[in-house]
Amino acid sequence: MTPGLLARIERGYDELSPQERRAADFLRDHLADLAFYNATEVARLSGVSKATISRLYRRLGFGSAEELRDHVRGLRAAGTPIAPDAPLSFTAHLDRELANLRSALASPQLEPAAALIAAATRVLVIGLRNSYPVALHLRQQLAQARDRVELAPLPGQSLGEELVSLAPDDVVVLVGFRRRPEAFARLVAAVLSGPARSVLLTDSTGRRFASEVDHLLECPVDSVSAFDSYAAAASLVSVLSAAVLAARPREGRDRIAGIGAAYDRLGELEGA
Repeated sequence: MTPGLLARIERGYDELSPQERRAADFLRDHLADLAFYNATEVARLSGVSKATISRLYRRLGFGSAEELRDHVRGLRAAGTPIAPDAPLSFTAHLDRELANLRSALASPQLEPAAALIAAATRVLVIGLRNSYPVALHLRQQLAQARDRVELAPLPGQSLGEELVSLAPDDVVVLVGFRRRPEAFARLVAAVLSGPARSVLLTDSTGRRFASEVDHLLECPVDSVSAFDSYAAAASLVSVLSAAVLAARPREGRDRIAGIGAAYDRLGELEGA
């Protein structure tokens, strides 16, 4: 894997001249803005010559300012947290969240995916790394609407024994947002090679799996902050689960009533 910008700076920092160190310190402290600054702007803002910036870029392994900008854009597009220099604009954050939400809920795959999940004999929800909390939430919501909804992998468990027991009437819901583990593509291939149908919840980086799964629900996680936001993903989970419930109204009502009675018997929830 090619080292990131910060790793390159740290690795060669001691060999830089005083002026190059000054510029390197600016790069390190303004990483989020480097996707937009050209070499002239970096030179002016860091208080060094443009020649120093060009020399520093070459030392860091970049052929040009554009190449460095592309590198920084790629980091953010891949979900790498990059701290902004200016305070977070809550208005800009809200605008981005609303755009993400509109995009996620406009998917034409939402209704057919819900119908597939509703009709399945068994539903297996799989999420790895940062996708695991979304998968956990989805399993919890779906379990209110229907029975035989399972989550994998459970702590300390592997996926092999879960996949081998799948049947043609089962559905695997894969949750795979960006910064997926290397093994994710093999997981998709393993599900595809089995008898079960499949649904994938992902962002734009997962489009390459569209031809391999039955339904792909694309949900942006882009944010104006340093971190990806899963607010739209949580809303998509809620809408998807509600659509599954609507497809099984009688079974869903009976199940919800039974769950409520069990809560009361066990005293699991606080009173109103």
